[in-house]
Amino acid sequence: MSQELDDRLAFALEAARAAQELILRHYQSPDLTVEAKPDESPVTLADRGAEELLRERIAAAYPRDAVFGEEFGETSGTSGFRWVLDPIDGTKAFVSGVPLFGTMLGLEQEGECVLGVVRFPVLDEVVYARRGGGTWQQRGRAQPRPVQVTATSALRDAVVCFTDVESWVRTGRGEAFQRLCASCRMARGWGDCYGHVLVALGRADVMVDPLLNPWDAAALVPLVTEAGGAFVDWSGRPTIHGGNGVSSNGRLQAELLTILGGHDP
Repeated sequence: MSQELDDRLAFALEAARAAQELILRHYQSPDLTVEAKPDESPVTLADRGAEELLRERIAAAYPRDAVFGEEFGETSGTSGFRWVLDPIDGTKAFVSGVPLFGTMLGLEQEGECVLGVVRFPVLDEVVYARRGGGTWQQRGRAQPRPVQVTATSALRDAVVCFTDVESWVRTGRGEAFQRLCASCRMARGWGDCYGHVLVALGRADVMVDPLLNPWDAAALVPLVTEAGGAFVDWSGRPTIHGGNGVSSNGRLQAELLTILGGHDP
């Protein structure tokens, strides 16, 4: 079974690099058109083109695998594997010319997240993991190196990441956000997948999202857990379907969930 995952990991790394090349052709283009989806989130030709590229490659290499993507929904499969795709996680950053967006490929096996690849096209950096194989970072064509989460044991010493304040207010968690910021050493808006990956890399201790879709989370679970951390929803369940998510080094999870518990009155 590890060989199946190794083969799919090698495939995912190459597919993500191909998507990077497509995305960079649109990055900071003066002709880029930005449309609004029904939920008012932005989408571009780069989002759709990158997901189409990934789907075409998966269909050619693993025609029995299912695919679930942000832009084009779900295609059924029979192998027990399902790819979960977010072609550009952080489209708001992408359209603003901020380089901290990522292309995400997650892989589930019988519903369990077993492989994740997150590539940052502008940074030419990739972080990846598969079940039982640890988490690795590669910049450009340099040799990959293993990474792990921090050993921080108290929230007062922690670096906490978030995406934006508006999503906390919209979900009735504005006071929880204030409590969290008051309880940590540093709170910074290094958001979207970049914040979660910072946890896996050991550069931040916590990343919290009050709104999270499955395609935002599937690739992150292996990255964070194989680096020694934990990914859970706000009720403490290890799931990508909770509608929110917390990546941490694991040692801070109980303290975090206490602060995050309950909606604002």
